[in-house]
Amino acid sequence: MSALERAMDRARKDRARVVFPELNDSRIAEAVAQMQAEGLCTPIPLADSDDALVAALVKARGVKEAVARRMLSRPLYRAAAMVAAGQADAMVAGAVSPSKKVIEAASIAIGLADGVKLPSSFFLMRFPDGRDLIFADCALNVAPDADALAEIARASETTGRALLGQARVALLSFSTGTSGAGESVAKVRAAAEATGFAGPVQGDAALNPAVAALKGVGQGDANVLVFPDLDAGNIAYKLAQELAGAQAIGPVLQGFRKPVCDLSRGATVADIIAATTVTLALA
Repeated sequence: MSALERAMDRARKDRARVVFPELNDSRIAEAVAQMQAEGLCTPIPLADSDDALVAALVKARGVKEAVARRMLSRPLYRAAAMVAAGQADAMVAGAVSPSKKVIEAASIAIGLADGVKLPSSFFLMRFPDGRDLIFADCALNVAPDADALAEIARASETTGRALLGQARVALLSFSTGTSGAGESVAKVRAAAEATGFAGPVQGDAALNPAVAALKGVGQGDANVLVFPDLDAGNIAYKLAQELAGAQAIGPVLQGFRKPVCDLSRGATVADIIAATTVTLALA
């Protein structure tokens, strides 16, 4: 059973309440209708601003009540506040709104999980040969330093366990072990030392046991790939789509107190259903 199939089974059992603040988009509306018919979630309409939502924002950010009410005039903030107030279990947006706005609303109203210092994102990559891999961060953090890269790796390990059953994390670089030098390699090495994950390691050594044995880093069986920056991550997932026929589900945000999905603005109905289902598996 694939990671997506397992996520769908869990979704049907949980029937989580999901708020979709962009329900006026035809793709979202069709996806929601299909998910409701298949029992994958319980769609929750966007609520009117009320005292409970105001209180959730005041508690989360310490803002004045008047400021909270102004913030709640925006659908994304209202949806995030619904999650913070316990009126919904998850939020799915981004088909219309820029990522920056989705992340801003989630950061302010929902906040990060305990111990997490920054949000990040991942794609669940489904390959034609049946392999499921986590790619991170491919959509959010442009040039993470060593500490940020370690945060992304830890969050991705949690995601890997939730979706894949176990997480074997590799911190990728153009160099494996001590074979190369430079600022980028040093950053990845520092993140690997801070987390205990394999790295720095090249892509072939991360995925091929024979190469890993030759280069002496990791087991060559990684299922969670953490890229050194957004250039590498974004390019890699798109090449995997175009050249290997992989399905990229996401981007899904990680590190928040409650599940949040930042859809691609080019997402199809099928993409929205898959991304929502994967998001709910992180609850």
